[in-house]
Amino acid sequence: MLNSQTKLKHQRLHFMQGILLTFIFAAIASYLASFSLFSVIGPLIIAMILGMLWRASAGISEPVLTGASFSSKKLLRLGIIFLGMRLNLTVLYQAGFNVFILSLIVILFTMPLVYALSRFLKVDKKISILTACGTAICGAAAVAAIAPLVKANDEETAVSAGTIAILGTAFTLLYTFLYSFINLTPYGFGAFSGGTLHEVAHVVAAASIGGTESEDLAIIVKLTRVALLVPAALIVGILFREKKAEGAPSSLPIPWFILGFLFMSGLNTAGIASEETASFLVSFSYLLIGMAMAGLGLNVNLKTFKKLGSKPLIAGLTGSVLLSAAGYGLVLLLGLN
Repeated sequence: MLNSQTKLKHQRLHFMQGILLTFIFAAIASYLASFSLFSVIGPLIIAMILGMLWRASAGISEPVLTGASFSSKKLLRLGIIFLGMRLNLTVLYQAGFNVFILSLIVILFTMPLVYALSRFLKVDKKISILTACGTAICGAAAVAAIAPLVKANDEETAVSAGTIAILGTAFTLLYTFLYSFINLTPYGFGAFSGGTLHEVAHVVAAASIGGTESEDLAIIVKLTRVALLVPAALIVGILFREKKAEGAPSSLPIPWFILGFLFMSGLNTAGIASEETASFLVSFSYLLIGMAMAGLGLNVNLKTFKKLGSKPLIAGLTGSVLLSAAGYGLVLLLGLN
């Protein structure tokens, strides 16, 4: 009996160690992201990379891994819910209908395109949809939010998030270089950046070269895409629900955490929470999602990337190039320049 109790205590201790490890990596990632050298990557991807590097260099025991898995699955959902405090639906409405149209067309164009390209290249179905959602909507946060709906494992999720991180960083640097050559006003460049780049960090980093006007619109456009994560998740949940043995469809898996995200957005829009409270909850949400990404990284063997090869990256790259071209055309067509 005593040995059983001792074993249980050890399991709980290792479990807490796993959660603590993800917290440490998330905190380090948040600190590193405050430097300009790392800000373009963003804290979520940095946290995932730290987790992967730790496993590759120091290893991790199975009991500790259970705590890391708790962060990557359970804490993730809570983080997504609190992220809703970043959205003020009134601000999105005031930005104009064309901003919504730009965001909607971008998602409707990019998601099926990247998914089709990935499947054409024989990329795994789950990785294909995660890469498509990350490219079209909001990077690693979208990948993390959609992963439970398609029952993706940690390696599949990490490959998709890693692909988005590489592409998003490369395109952010490219946009910064092209700013003086693509004949867009600061306002237009903000719409272009917000409508086509992957992470919020990517959008802010690229649009900042155009000044405050460019950066403000870029964030509004990007947050409009983030808001569309809710219907996108519902659609993905419907399309990817599993079938019962008899062939009848199972009940629709309701993504409660996504609905929680929308509920928090409503609270923020109604002004029920103060700006300070909303800001705190958004920061807290990124900490939780950062812990989730660190836990995800700890569950990933780097050999997975080598095994899968470059196909997800090629599909994502092709889709991102076409997304940039389409986004540029839409900015001009919708009069957002």
